[in-house]
Amino acid sequence: MPPRLPDVDPLPPMSPRERIARGRAARDRLPLAAHARWDPSSRFADPVAILEQQARTRDPALVPLRHERMLASPFAFFRGGAAIMAADLATTPITGLRCQLCGDAHLLNFGLFDSPERLRLFDINDFDETLAGPWEWDVKRLAASIEVAGLDLGFHDDERRRAVLACVRQYRQQMGAFAEQSNLEVWYARLDVEAFEERLSHAKHRADAKKIEHDLRKGLKRNHLTAFSKMVESTGGEARFVNKPPLLVPVEELLDDDGWRRYVEVMRQFLGRYRSSLSTHVRHLLDEYRYVHLARKVVGVGSVGTRAWVVLMVGRDAADPLILQLKEAQRSVLEPYAGPFDGKSKGRRVVEGQRLIQAAADPLLGWYRLVALDGRRHDFYVRQLWDGKASIDVTQLSPSGLTLYAETCGWSLARAHARTGMRISIAAYLGESDRFDKAVADFAAIYADVNRSDHVALAGAVEEGRLSAATSV
Repeated sequence: MPPRLPDVDPLPPMSPRERIARGRAARDRLPLAAHARWDPSSRFADPVAILEQQARTRDPALVPLRHERMLASPFAFFRGGAAIMAADLATTPITGLRCQLCGDAHLLNFGLFDSPERLRLFDINDFDETLAGPWEWDVKRLAASIEVAGLDLGFHDDERRRAVLACVRQYRQQMGAFAEQSNLEVWYARLDVEAFEERLSHAKHRADAKKIEHDLRKGLKRNHLTAFSKMVESTGGEARFVNKPPLLVPVEELLDDDGWRRYVEVMRQFLGRYRSSLSTHVRHLLDEYRYVHLARKVVGVGSVGTRAWVVLMVGRDAADPLILQLKEAQRSVLEPYAGPFDGKSKGRRVVEGQRLIQAAADPLLGWYRLVALDGRRHDFYVRQLWDGKASIDVTQLSPSGLTLYAETCGWSLARAHARTGMRISIAAYLGESDRFDKAVADFAAIYADVNRSDHVALAGAVEEGRLSAATSV
């Protein structure tokens, strides 16, 4: 296992000149071209062993479904393999410049969503692995995801490289632009739907732009009312989650009568603890709703097997529903290498990281901790389910469409990183040449080949019986 990064003491406020000097000093220590270097033989962990280790902290009934979803394609494997890549990134050259990371920056973790003011924004929308760490780790994971997606789609080498270069170039250029802006200008920067569409309007291939726009607008219909209509039915005059195992299972179907009643009581208690993590004015809003029902819900690819629940609440009447998603927060996959979160609650890590780097967070975003029926302590974070979130169907993109979307993701990642105080140093490190862009593109190509081999290794582990996989539904 590689040594953990050294702890970094908080820096006193520095002048722009000092921040520039710090970035240039980092470049002297680690030239831009060095980011192309990564020797797969330096890996210290078997990727299958990492998946086995993760399975020990997850619901054993759902782990086979996770493996099955990861088997679907090399890109699906990549999505679920954040812990694998975190271990690999720890063996790459490090700049020494840190900021708050997404921790799992890949193409499908960006998209449109509704802000508290009901503005539609494009941004990062997944923060399960967020942690402070080397900024370049996020860039390399995003770049590798573009290369992997392009391979899955059958794009040529030059088409994939063009998309990766566009993403990294946009990150570099936009970080340079943010370095020239005031702190408040950076903090308020956002890519709303009008600005997003303006970017699309300048695309050379209008068909690609319209496809991306269509996908995202379609996804925006996924709001709390849509969730209610798809997931809830009336039983005996009372709203209840439908039973669609294994994806959605009401609590009474998982436990015996005594068990589920005890669990419901535990979940009722969560409301008080979760409530304390919210702002005062949001607590008043939450207090206007009453608890109705609870169900287990399977989510994502990498998250499958972590404990995830949905809570149905109603306000004025049954036509005024609120569905909260309760998702277990585990240790970030970056923590063994970047250092632990200094707070006690893993749910708090997710929430605070999201509030820091996302342009506008869900006002009902909060966290809590409980001792479940298994006698173990579990940390959760809470958010609204389907609050206008939308992403694109990567499998339907053309080479130019992938380039356009990758570029937009690069802009958003730069904005997220810029909010956490290191933008001037990072911009000074990157400079104005394209050497970093090319180096990361080289790294992405190497990593995509390794990811493909890891995907084959997972299939072999399932065939040998080392890991189990269930039929996906």
